[in-house]
Order: sequence, then structure tokens, then C-alpha cells
Amino acid sequence: MSAPDHIRIVSRDSPMALAQVERVRTELAALFPSTTTAVVPVKTTGDRWMGDLAAVEGKGAFTKEVDAALLDGTADLAVHCVKDVPADRPLPAGTAFAAFLKRDDIRDALVHPGGLTLDGLPPGTRIGTSSVRRVAQLAASHPHLQCVPIRGNANRRLEKLGAGEADALLLAVSGLERIGRTDVISEVLPVRTMCPPIGAGILALQCREGDTELIEAVSALGDPATHREATAERMFLHVLQGHCNSPIAGYATTERDGELAMYAQVFTPDGKRILRAHEWAGPLDPATLGTSVAVALLRQGARELIDSIPH
Repeated sequence: MSAPDHIRIVSRDSPMALAQVERVRTELAALFPSTTTAVVPVKTTGDRWMGDLAAVEGKGAFTKEVDAALLDGTADLAVHCVKDVPADRPLPAGTAFAAFLKRDDIRDALVHPGGLTLDGLPPGTRIGTSSVRRVAQLAASHPHLQCVPIRGNANRRLEKLGAGEADALLLAVSGLERIGRTDVISEVLPVRTMCPPIGAGILALQCREGDTELIEAVSALGDPATHREATAERMFLHVLQGHCNSPIAGYATTERDGELAMYAQVFTPDGKRILRAHEWAGPLDPATLGTSVAVALLRQGARELIDSIPH
């Protein structure tokens, strides 16, 4: 298998995003020692904007500038967190995912300076998060806690915690691993306590459709199980047509016998109503499983719930 002599990799310019690029560069170097790589960092609308993401096109705010660099030829390969790539619309025309890397931890972590667990936090504790998914689940399970909006990359959020803007944080375990800050974790939350976002812990590599040599080369970095899980999850979100203010959570898992299963939830923002679905693929392909789980939630009223939330 061959690879281009030089690959320009575009990514958000946050420390976490650049750490993700280093993982890709390392894996590429191991497979193709003679190929050189360079990083093309861009600052996205989502990174610059500290307000409500719905005001700046929601999740597309974290991918638009990265997509543009790929399409205008400034870069050859893009590295994305799948959870940040909108699934309610197709990828930009002329681009495709070439690989999904082996999945990282999908769980959320509680960061509390005193080392307390979520169940041990006293009433009124201010939890810093801007995630509607986390806010809804906390409202349902721990209504005595108070969520306060906090944005920025993980390092910035940790700084805000230190400055007293919140008493504790909820952050992705995989993100803290990537920036080498697992030391701040006071509790890793099980997925049944805090259901993850669609695409959690998955890095996707995106190329221009015509770059066949590059697509073939980077596809060697892909993990088949992760590819199936990502396919199911993204189809699930596509069928639901969720927006960035929709409290939607879920994950596909590959069982020990290789069978694919998917569990998902849709909430009202106040956590007072929770719709749940859990299915196994059996003979179904991953996209059909994602569709089936979405339809199960739609039968319970997910469409009305999602559409009733302003965005």
C-alpha cells in the first residue's frame, strides 16, 4: 500500500484537537515511515464564540472552517471528533470519511477539587457545563445540583473552575486523557448515570472524495468495530434530525460475540421526561440498527419533544 509523500492535516487549534492530530501523525508514521505530515491549525467559529451554540449554527460551528480548508485545497486530511460533526445533514459535497479510529473512552468524568463523587455533592453545588445533554440528565438524577454555563476548551474550563466560576465540572474522560489531565478526575461516571453524546470518543478522518491514494492509505488506520458503531449512531441522529439544543444521548457497542447493540435516550431539557430505546442488530446492518432505534423513540414522541425545543 502506498501513501502520498506529504499530507497536510487540518484541525481545530485547541490543545485537545492538536493532541488528536498527533495521534494520527504517529499512526501514519508507523504505517508509512517515508510520508511527512504537517499540521494546518484553524480557529473555528465555535472556538471563538462563547455564547449559545445555537446562535452560530450549532455544532457545525466546530467543523465549518476545517471543512473549508479541505475543500479549498489548503489541507488534505481533516481530523474530527465525531460528536462535533452534524449528522442531521450530509458531509460537505466532495468529502468523505476515510476512517474511524479505534474508539476511546465514551464516559464523562466529574472534576471536583475536593475529590467528591457526584452522589456526594451537597445541594446547590454549581456544576459547570454547557451541554444540554448533561444538564437534562443531571436535572433528572440530581435535581438538587445547579448547572452553570461554562464554555471553552478543557484547559480553559479547568482554569475557570480554579477561578471559582463553578464548584465542579463534567468533562469527557477521553478529552482529559488526550491533554494528559486525568489527574483531576474525581469520579468516572458509568454510562447509565450519564449517557454519552452520539459519536463520543471517536476520531474520524475526512478526505476529498477524489484523493483515492490518500483515502486508501488512511483507511488502514480505521477500526472496523468503531466504524460500525459510528455508522449506527450517525444514522440514528440523522433519522431523529436532532439539533444542537436537543438533549439526545446514546451509544452503540460491539458485544463480545461481535453483535452490535445500541442504547439511546431523548430528554426534555428539564429532565422531567425521558424516552429510552435499546436494541440489538441481529441480522441488521449498522445503519438499519440506528434507524430502528430512532424509530422506536419517534414512536414514543421524540419528534414532538425535539421540535418543541427552541433552536
